[in-house]
Parts: sequence; C-alpha cells; structure tokens
Amino acid sequence: MASVPTSPAVPLDPEQERALKRLLWLVAVGFFMQTLDATIVNTALPAMASSLGESPLRMQSVVVAYSLAMAMLIPASGWLADRFGTRRIYVGAILLFVVGSVLCAMASSLAMLVAARVVQGLGGALLLPVGRLVVLRIFPRERFLQAMSFVAIPGLVGPLIGPTLGGWLVEAASWHWIFLINLPVGLLGALATLRWMPRPPAVARVRFDLAGYLLLAFGMVALSLALDGLSGLGLRQASVLVLMIFGLASLVAYWLHALRRPDPLFSPRLFRVGSLRIGLIGNLFSRLGSSCMPFLIPLLLQVTMGYSPAQAGMMMLPVALASMSMKRITTPLIQRHGYRRVLVVNTGLVGLTMASFALSSPQQPLVLLLLQLAAFGAVNSMQFTAMNTLTLKDLEPGAASSGNSLLSMVQMLAMGMGVAAAGAVLAAFTEFFGSEAGGVRTLQAFQATFGCMALITVASAGIFWQLAEADSQAMRSSREQDVPEAG
Repeated sequence: MASVPTSPAVPLDPEQERALKRLLWLVAVGFFMQTLDATIVNTALPAMASSLGESPLRMQSVVVAYSLAMAMLIPASGWLADRFGTRRIYVGAILLFVVGSVLCAMASSLAMLVAARVVQGLGGALLLPVGRLVVLRIFPRERFLQAMSFVAIPGLVGPLIGPTLGGWLVEAASWHWIFLINLPVGLLGALATLRWMPRPPAVARVRFDLAGYLLLAFGMVALSLALDGLSGLGLRQASVLVLMIFGLASLVAYWLHALRRPDPLFSPRLFRVGSLRIGLIGNLFSRLGSSCMPFLIPLLLQVTMGYSPAQAGMMMLPVALASMSMKRITTPLIQRHGYRRVLVVNTGLVGLTMASFALSSPQQPLVLLLLQLAAFGAVNSMQFTAMNTLTLKDLEPGAASSGNSLLSMVQMLAMGMGVAAAGAVLAAFTEFFGSEAGGVRTLQAFQATFGCMALITVASAGIFWQLAEADSQAMRSSREQDVPEAG
C-alpha cells in the first residue's frame, strides 16, 4: 500500500488518502468486535446456564472472566506493540479473539466456557488500545480529532446493540451463534489488516517492566474482583475489603516502583502533560456515573415498566443514533470553544440527562422517553470523544503507546467501577425503600439511583475546569476537513 507521511506539512495524494480511510475502517471493525462482545452475552446467560446445566446465578463468571483478562493484558499492550509491531499485534489480537470465540461456542461446561472467555478477553484487550495507537501514529496530528471521532462510532454502537442482538440470536438459533458470528468477521478483518494496514514508524524498544506489570495487573484484578463482589458475586464483606486493600496496596507499590525505574510501563513523567493528566482523571470520574446507564436503563424498563428484553434492547436505539449523529458536531465545537468550555458544559448536560431518568414512570409518554434516551446518547457521545482526544492530543510520539494503553486501562477500570457502584447503590436503595418486585418502591429505588449517579457525573465537571488555557486549545488547521468516509 502507499506509504503515509506522518508530518502535517506533507500533502497527501489520493492514494494516501484512500489508505487512511481503509485504516480507519480496519480499526473501527476491531473496536466494534471488542465492544459488541463485551455485552452481547448478557441476555444469553440464562440460555447458557440451561444448556450447561448450571444455575443462572453462577454464570456471572462468564462476564467477569472476560473483563479480568482484559484488565491483565491492557497494561502490556503498548510494550507489545512497540516490540513486535502494531500490525503484527493487531492481526494476532483478531485471530486470538476468533479462536476464543470458537472455543466459547464449543464449550460443554461452565469451566470450559470461562477458560474460553479468558482467551477471548486476551484478544479483545489488544484490539482497542493497539488500534487506537495505529491511528495516533499514522494520522497527521491535526487530523487526529476527526479520525478518533470516526473510529469511536462502532465503540458506541457495539454495547448498545449487544443485548438486543444476543437475545435475538438465542431465540432465532442458539447461544452458540453469539460467538460463531465473530468467525467470518474476524477472519476477513485479519486478511484486510495484512493487506492494507500500514507500518507506523519504528520506535525505540525498551526492556519490559515485568515487576511493574505484575504489580499493576494484580492491583487491577484485585480491584475488579472486589467491585464485582460488591455488585453481587456473593463475596463476603470481609473478602471484598481484603481484596480492595491488597489491590490498592499493589497499585501504590507500582507507583513507587515506577518512580525509581528508568523505563516503567507507565512513567510518572506522563503526568507532566497537563492535558493527559486532566483527561485521565476526568475520564475516571466522569465515566463512574455515565457508564452505568447501559446497565440501568434496560433494567429499569424491564423490572418496573414491563418491557420484554427485546423491547428494552430496541429502546436503546435512540441512544445509538444520537451518538453517531453527534460525531460531526463535536469536532467543530471543540475547535471553536476549546476543550475546557466544551467539557465543563457537556459534563453538566450528561449529569442532567441522567437525572431526568429519576422522573421515569410507567405512565410516562413514550415520546418523552425516546427524547430522554436520544439526549443522553448525544451528550454522552460528545463527552467520550472530547475526553479521549484531550488525553492523547499532546503526547509525543515516544510516549504515545504508553499514554494510549494507560487511557484504555483507566477507561475499563472506570466502566467496571461505575456498574459496580450503580449496583451497590441500587441494592442499598432497594433495601431502604423495601422490596416490592416491579412495584412503586422498586421504581423509587431506581429513581434515587439515577439521581445519585448523576451527581457523581456533575461533580466531575470540576476536574475539567482545572484545564489550563494552553491545554484546552484544539488544533484548528483541520477545521474544514471532514472525517474520512468509506472509499
């Protein structure tokens, strides 16, 4: 394929423009596979339990195994990409994901299914950060914002259509097809990657920080298990507390280790970049609130309003459509007003749209509910695009892989913590108002939960307020350029 210059001063010929467009589609397909599979199994868990002769309450391990595998490998994704090449690792990630999918479909017991989900999660852990790293290194810096806006669309759509698609496949065929549909998509993606993905410029290789990786991976896994325990895995409070203490201690030990090591996985020097520092902290706390919505909304519709799983899944379509429609609006807004103003205002809007669901009831007009869902999808899409590009926009090429992997790790941690926090808050309010399945008291518990999670999101606006004027500026030289389309 045509070589693609990374310098913004070098004009691109038509063939190089087509190469960039193909690259975006390759990375977008990988994002879609990973994010879709993270949620598609949720509605199929009862069918899996019946087929494998297990209790549905034990099937939570199928979801946990996938997320923990991702948690363990994401910290090493940047080093692996630098050591073996982004194209080679990206193809390997797709093939590993496909192999894991086939093993999941062939599983005849819960233990086999959990082991196969670990393999699948290892592939998924590399798809997102390595794909984003390729875009960061190949695209001219002034076009990075548009490129990430395009690539982020499948990542927003995957988790939204996953539950509906999973329920439909179970009813139309069997739960095995939830995993088998990854086979043709993955093989085509691997072949297309070998054919069209360019080779980014080589970077200096460093020795792998094994001790730091073990400390960081253990801390992530321990915190994830503790949070899942709080959400209802059946872990006793003492076990949860011990896991959280060990997890936090491991993360602190990693930080002390990184301070004295010349080449750690994630150097503390990264935090000298103001936009990355604010972007990472803002990502963590903003997503604590908003990431629970795909979990809470379908639950609200089914438990308190009588929606079927398929109907509840279809109700998420306004969120997806509004998310995609905002992608072209986000870039001009940031370039005109800057990251600080956009993120402060939009974070408040995300919180307000979340709080509006505290007014939901079975008597609510359908049109109003659809407007609520669309409004949340629109502002949430702008939030993710702005936060992610803010975090990465000022990184030097040598720090790109490390900062990109750190962002992916923070995102996954925040999403897990958000769902766990929402589950714990909902359980607490259910106990406070009293248990009355599907009744008024259950609705009150949901309403209070939406209000609390909205407050967490609104509070995170104060983090983005700390952006310095220099860090808030977006690159304006590409204001008139469009997001690359299929060609």
